[in-house]
Amino acid sequence: MALQDKYQELITAATAGVSNLQVREQEGVLYIDGEAPDGATKDKLWAIYDKLDPNFLSGDLVMNINVVASAPVTKAKVTTERSNLNIRKGPGTDQPVVGKAAHHEIVTVVSQSSDLWWLVRTEDGEEGYAYAQYLTPES
Repeated sequence: MALQDKYQELITAATAGVSNLQVREQEGVLYIDGEAPDGATKDKLWAIYDKLDPNFLSGDLVMNINVVASAPVTKAKVTTERSNLNIRKGPGTDQPVVGKAAHHEIVTVVSQSSDLWWLVRTEDGEEGYAYAQYLTPES
């Protein structure tokens, strides 16, 4: 089965909500790039990806979808005991770390994806999912 066929539901959903969408297959990996209008759209794409490839085990898709900087957001403080907080590509500890937020750093919460994972952006512009237990919303 071709990768575009396997991930057709994801591609279709991305086509409906993602700008600057680029879909390409290279060396057995499907790449989906673009900009989502908000965190909910990005979260929806990750949910479809998890449904098509439970726990993201195949390793045959790279989804580089970022939320446009103008999307409505809130702020949260990193409340780890003393270490940095990992920012991950997707919502799960099996996802690669794309950045870190320092203890007591203020991050932008793009979306409260679930009770466990929030989509955040650091001051350096790194965007990804962080474990919500270590984030405290700022008032």
